[in-house]
Amino acid sequence: MGIISTASETAFTESPEAIYDVVTDPRNWPKAYPGSGAIEGVDTLPLQVGDTWSESGVLGDLPVRYTWRLITAVRPTKWVFQSIDLLAQNHDGTGGFPGVTTIAYTFSSPGSGVTLFHRSMTTEVSKHAAIPDQVVLAHQPGAIDAYHDAIGKLLQQ
Repeated sequence: MGIISTASETAFTESPEAIYDVVTDPRNWPKAYPGSGAIEGVDTLPLQVGDTWSESGVLGDLPVRYTWRLITAVRPTKWVFQSIDLLAQNHDGTGGFPGVTTIAYTFSSPGSGVTLFHRSMTTEVSKHAAIPDQVVLAHQPGAIDAYHDAIGKLLQQ
């Protein structure tokens, strides 16, 4: 099995609940995550374990679509979602490659007035699988850090 895993964390002054509520609403992702374009299937919040939704956008010049399923939701400490179907499908649902991506958000308070937001992303594919370069680039720590910076801006609104 081939595994790519990246994690990053940022300290915020907002409460775990405030950060949790912003990042666990996929409709906020196009405002915060580079390449995220459209979210479908999120009608009510909070999402419940087992709920699914679709995200489409671009990775570099690669148009992609992911379908996600929520697998853990413990407000305000942990939220985990996982891909279903093929990874990096075309917008029309064709193409893509077999594998699983799991993204986990955890929230902790290491001190008074500080919330540590931790995001990890792991993609698992079959041994010897070819992963598009654009997908590998999405795992760069800078991509997650840019997301964290954008979340900080959203929290200030």
